[in-house]
Order: sequence, then C-alpha cells, then structure tokens
Amino acid sequence: MTADIKPAPRQFLPANFEVTDWPTLEPYFKELLKRDINSFQKLEQWLKDISELEAVVSEDACWRQIKMTCDTENAELVESFNYFMMEIQPKVQPYSDLLNRKLVENPFAHELKDPAYFTYLRNVRKNIDLFREANIPLQSELAVEAQQFGVISGKMSVEVGGKEYTLQQAAKFLEDPNRAVREEVYRKIAERRSQDKEALNNLYDQLLYKRNQVALNAGFDNYRDYRFVELGRFDYTKEDSFQFQEAVKQYVLPIVDEIYKKKKAKLGVDDFRPWDVDAEPAGIEPLKPFKTGGELLQKTINCFKTLNPFFADCLEKMNQLKRLDLESRKGKAPGGYNCPLAETGAPFIFMNAAGTLNDVITMVHEGGHAIHSFLSHPLALTGFKEYPTEFAEVASMSMELFSMNEWNVFFEKEEELKRAKELQLERVLTIFPWIATIDKFQHWVYENPNHTHEERLQNWQRILTEFTPPTLDVTGLEAYRDFSWQRQLHLFEVPFYYIEYGIAQLGAIGLWQQFQKNREQALNNYTKALSLGGTRTLPELFEAAGLRFDLSPAHIKGLMEFVKDEMGKV
Repeated sequence: MTADIKPAPRQFLPANFEVTDWPTLEPYFKELLKRDINSFQKLEQWLKDISELEAVVSEDACWRQIKMTCDTENAELVESFNYFMMEIQPKVQPYSDLLNRKLVENPFAHELKDPAYFTYLRNVRKNIDLFREANIPLQSELAVEAQQFGVISGKMSVEVGGKEYTLQQAAKFLEDPNRAVREEVYRKIAERRSQDKEALNNLYDQLLYKRNQVALNAGFDNYRDYRFVELGRFDYTKEDSFQFQEAVKQYVLPIVDEIYKKKKAKLGVDDFRPWDVDAEPAGIEPLKPFKTGGELLQKTINCFKTLNPFFADCLEKMNQLKRLDLESRKGKAPGGYNCPLAETGAPFIFMNAAGTLNDVITMVHEGGHAIHSFLSHPLALTGFKEYPTEFAEVASMSMELFSMNEWNVFFEKEEELKRAKELQLERVLTIFPWIATIDKFQHWVYENPNHTHEERLQNWQRILTEFTPPTLDVTGLEAYRDFSWQRQLHLFEVPFYYIEYGIAQLGAIGLWQQFQKNREQALNNYTKALSLGGTRTLPELFEAAGLRFDLSPAHIKGLMEFVKDEMGKV
C-alpha cells in the first residue's frame, strides 16, 4: 500500500478544465446523454467517463464548502458555495437522473456482473425512484440554508479571564480543577448559545418545512421515511433504530450512571453537575497532550506509524498537499470532518483543536476517515467509493481504539496515559445515551412536522430526561438544557446522520476485541474492509472486517460488558 496518491489522468474532460459555470459544464453532460452505447465495452467506457465528470464536479463543490467553513465571515467564499448550490447543482440533477435511466435501460447493463455493481446499481435505482423535478429548487435552498448553522455558531465566543475564546477553545476550562471556574465557563458557554436560540430555532423551522415538502413531493408520508431511503438504509429499518434506543436505555445507561457515581466519589462533591463530568479532583492538572495544531499533527503521525506506516503516510501526504485545518479560531465553523475529494484522492481534515484530549480523539477519528479515503480511492468508479456512512464511522471509531496503546506520544507519564485511556473508554460508553437522544428526537420531529415550538420543547425535555443518567444533577439548568439540541450540527446540516455513530461504535468495539487478541489480524481485517469502499452491502462490509452486523439488545449488551471489563484492566 502506498499513500503516494495521484489523480488518474483525465480521459474525458480536458486536463485544464475547471467548474466555473453551467454553460461550460453542460456540454459534457449532453455528450454522455446522447452517446450511442451499442456494446458492453462502450458501456464500461461510458461509466468511466460519467465517473470522471462526477469526480470533478464533486471535488469542486467540496472545495467551495471547505473554504467557506474555514472562514465563514468571508463573503466571497460564502457566495462561491451558494453559487454552486443555487446555479450549478440544480442543473446537474436532471441530467444525473436521465443518465441513471439511460444506464438501467441499456441492454448491456445485465452484463455488469462484478459484485461491485450490485450496490452501485441499487443506488442508481434508488436515486431514480426518489428524483422529482419539484424537489430540485428545495434541495438547493436546503443546502445553502443548512450552512447558516456554521455561520451563526462560528461567531460565538466567550471571555474567560479577560481573554476571548471560541466555544471550542473555552471548553478546555471544563476540565479545570477549580470547580468555580468550571461552573462559570459552563454557564458562559450556555448563555452565549442562548443568545442565538431563537435564530437557530427559526432556522430549524425553515429546514423542517422544506425537508417535509421534499418528502411529500416524492410520495412519502414524512421526511424520516424519505431520508431512510435517500441515505441508502437498505439493511436496517426505523424499527431497528427504536430497538437500538431501547437497548441503550436498558444496557448502557446503567453503566454510564456507574461511571458518574465513581466520578462523583472521586471529586468528593455532594452533587454531580454537568461541569463536573470532565473534571479531575483538585491538585490534578488537566491533560495537555499538545499545544499547537502542528504538534497535534506530528504526534498523530508518530502514533499512526507504530500501528501501520501506511496510516502515517496518509497524514504526511495530506500535510504536503495542505489538506488540514486543525486549530480553532473565531469565524471558523464549529465541529470537525474529513472531506473525501473524489478526483485528487487525498481528503481534507477540518477541526477545531484547543489542546485537549478530546482534540486528540477527534484527530485520530478523522485520521481513520482519511485512511478510508486513501484505501478506497483506487476503486474504478466514483460511485464505488461512496461507502455507507455506518461503515465510514467504523473506520474512524476503530482508529480511536486501535491508537490508544500508542498515545504515549501525547502523554509521556504513565499515569497520564492511563488517565487518557480511562477517559476514552468512558467516552465510548457515555456517547451512546446522547446518540439515542438525538436519534429519538429526530424521529419525533419528522413524524410530527407541523409541531409548535412548545411541543418541540416538551418532547425534547422528555427525551433528554429519558437518557440522562440519574446521578447527573441538572437542577436549575432547565433554561440551558431546553435548547441543548441546538449544539448538534447534524440536526441542521445532515439530518438523521447520527445513529451511524452508535452502529459504528458497535463495529469499532468488535474490531477492538479482535485487536486485543490478534493485533495484526485486526488491522488486516480493517484495511481489507475499508479497501472495498461501497462495493459491498453494509452487512458484507461488517463481515469483511470479521464482524457481525447486529443491532439486537443481546449483542449490544455483550459489547458493553466487554468495554466495562476492559475499563477495569486499564
């Protein structure tokens, strides 16, 4: 394996072609649509040419979004993204639909016997079924409006000790040994978020209304049912999601409550409050794994190198190509992501590092995504590289666990390394109730699209309470908690993309079980499965990684008990 990734020479588009406007792009779609395909060989070449065009258009759109999220206050970058979404993407969609129909109607399509074509053609047929001309302008507006979440959030900052911090930077004070400081910063962050609660509430209203209309236009009862199809959830149902939520309540929440009880005893406090969750007792300094984005990157490269030199090479290649923006700053959108770039191959990692353990976890997480991008890039068609999101997160969450034994590059003292591992394993478990909360909330929201703000509030309170561990004392914090859903980027930008983290965490725990028994075999299974991209079904990708795709309560219970046992061994 090599990370010396290079884009394949263009065969269809001119080497110097750039996406600037629709008139210069349309002729290539027209040629593909008009082309006579009278043999299997011509069909294969036609698919390669479509793939090349898709890659170029996709990468252009990605760069516009990357640049905008890196600087949400730059009007020119915002306008560039909006122009693509409003003036180019809407004109691409009808051609994409016509090309999809041309493919499935071609008499030679039945000769596409390679297993990779099963999932590819399944997605093509799904897209044909969902396409509605009336939805094109709505989807363009949704793509633009969803980005307003990043614009609004990117402007949020608080003052601590006379210095201004983004909310991501300020979060490090929630680990301060001084409880008064933690509470002060917790309240400052919550108060700052509350200043924009109405703006975000109204933005969400707009998104819900248009999403529901998209679903109705396509013949669905609600957006949830439409979105399950759009996301290609062929291998599990909404009922499986409900089963997952119940399993979390039954088998994970009690373990999380035990963790909180131990933290409460360790801190020696009478009441365990939200600003105590990430804290250590007085006298124990917060973990400080790095100071700068450059240091974070270099230490992650060193960490990956001991796992597999190829993993480190991927990050080094990205660094050479300037495909990383790691540090938090004002005006930068919140969150973190790895953005695959379909033509050139090496992806882009975006995050908001502020010097905490959570940043280390985010970096190795996004690094896992990046490795997935590198491993799947050699696949023949752009469509083959579009892997299920549930398995994309297996790539990233497994890397969080695989890399733990190599975290001595971040923590030289054995006791600090032990603390970091303990905190990561706690996080593996404590993330499940929040995943279940967000997932259940979304089901309610889209099943009841005409709800009032008051009904939304009441149901958020109900669901949040359902998955809050009893030991966590939230008395008097209702005003903050009532709008705490607004901090979740996925609700605004990628609806229903959240249970994936839960499903993937189950897969990651399974791979980590393998890793504990046979490190080399687990890493081989990991790279083999990631190399398949989207050319297999979700259960088949799990199987390729030596895993079972299983959302049953019994399976979840077994994995949770394994993690609990491992915590006792750290």
